[in-house]
Formats: sequence, structure tokens, C-alpha cells
Amino acid sequence: MDYPREEGSASERTSEAPRRMQLTGLHHVTLIVSNLERTTAFYRDVLGLALVHQTTNEDDPDARHFYFGDAQGTPGTLISFLEYPQLPTGVVGTGSTHHLAFCVDSPEEQVAWCDYLRSRGVQCTDVLDRGVFRSVYLRDPDGHIVEIATRGPGFTANLPPPHHPLSGA
Repeated sequence: MDYPREEGSASERTSEAPRRMQLTGLHHVTLIVSNLERTTAFYRDVLGLALVHQTTNEDDPDARHFYFGDAQGTPGTLISFLEYPQLPTGVVGTGSTHHLAFCVDSPEEQVAWCDYLRSRGVQCTDVLDRGVFRSVYLRDPDGHIVEIATRGPGFTANLPPPHHPLSGA
């Protein structure tokens, strides 16, 4: 599928009259997986997300498409998965997604997540202090990097980008 690209630089586009349209947040993220039962066992049964919708991909009716999020399926909480068991393992590079991050409200809850994940046999990093928030990293069954991050204090400090422990970068 070809997606439109806006012509001109960002500064050229913003120098025009202000747009009345605006993006108001993230709706959902979609990942490709090899096995939706295994994915469901991880995201629903381990991470505790609700399986809110099961369908097929509108662009490829042979591909199953599951949505997980809060119990109401609220946009902004959603992550969806397309099942393609025949595809090869992904290669990291331009055009790929590095990781996705979920949020917890406190450092104590984040530590509790580490303990819980490890008790379920899920490997995760120790808590990493990013200066503006704290991070824990793990991988889902298909190898996607998942972060559990604290809310704050936020991007109030001008800090250099951190090293990411699972990317080798």
C-alpha cells in the first residue's frame, strides 16, 4: 500500500497558514506475528491486556487481526497484531520499528513488573534510569522489544539519548 508523502520540508509546511486539523494522540500500533495464540498468551495472559476485537485484515482477508488494549478498547491503549505464519523473521533496519513502550504510574509498580515477569519465566532487563523516566525491556514471543516505562518526570531535562540494552546501539 502506498501512503501519501507531504512535499517540502517541515519548516516550509509550517510557514504556511496554520492548519485546522491536528493529531490528538496515538490510536494504535500494529505488529506482525507468526502465531496469534502465542501472542494472546503473552499480551493477554502475561501482560494483562484485554483482547478487545478479533477480525481479519481488511486488506488481506486471509490474515487474522487481533486488537488488545484496555477493557473498553479505547484508542490510545490499543496494540494490534496481524498473523502471518509464513513470513520470515524480520530484519532490523530503516522502515522497521525499534520497540513499543507501555507506561506504569510509579517506580514501585515497575519493579513489581520485573519481579512478576521473572516469576513467569519472562526475561527482562533491570530498571534503567533514563533521567526523564525509567525503563525495563523485554521481548515478546516474536522478538519485538517491549518497554515498560514510568510516566515521569518527563522530558524536562536536556539529556543525551540513552544506550538501548537490547539493540546493541
